[in-house]
Amino acid sequence: MQPERIRVLIADDQPLIRNGLGFIIKVQKDMEWCGEASNGHDAVNLALKERPHIVLMDVQMPELDGIEATRELKRLLPDSKVIILTTFDLEEYVYEGIRAGAVGYLLKDAEPEELLGSIRAASRGEAIYRTSAAAKLITEALHQSAQTKQQSNSPPNLPDPLTERELEVLQEMAYGLKNEDIAAKLHISESTVKTHVHRILQKIGAEDRTQAVVLAIRSGWVT
Repeated sequence: MQPERIRVLIADDQPLIRNGLGFIIKVQKDMEWCGEASNGHDAVNLALKERPHIVLMDVQMPELDGIEATRELKRLLPDSKVIILTTFDLEEYVYEGIRAGAVGYLLKDAEPEELLGSIRAASRGEAIYRTSAAAKLITEALHQSAQTKQQSNSPPNLPDPLTERELEVLQEMAYGLKNEDIAAKLHISESTVKTHVHRILQKIGAEDRTQAVVLAIRSGWVT
């Protein structure tokens, strides 16, 4: 039995971008192009009809922008995964994209191999915020939001709630600090930090640090 191919929908207001991305998708043996849309409204309607696994979503589109389209799509079709694909490396887009439910953020100047790898990774349930630019933007967005938001309490409805110390470690992870830096800042050993990180991933069901941070930002657990 052949494994199911990854169904990909493209939403972008530029025909050249749609055509180029469509060509790349169509020649992949493990992927299937399932349509394209030139605005956010059409992207949502087409996704409801075609049920794609992955939606490549531009940000600036007419009628309904990509952020709002992502939010609406996740409400109506929660199993579809959205990767924001844009030319704009603006921190607000990264932050709002995560909050809207996107699982990834890529710039349009990414190499085709990186794009295809991101689609495959997203289909496996991974978060795609691993480029240096995206990491920088997430950190900047977090620092900016910290000026206007207050830190929430431990994530609700967890069988094993995060401790106060684990929340502190999660916050520093969100700021992009490495284990040794977290240890120095919190005045604990690096091995203790590693233990906290392991427990955090287990408790919130994240596969890696990136997923943990994205989930924490999206849920408002960190500022």
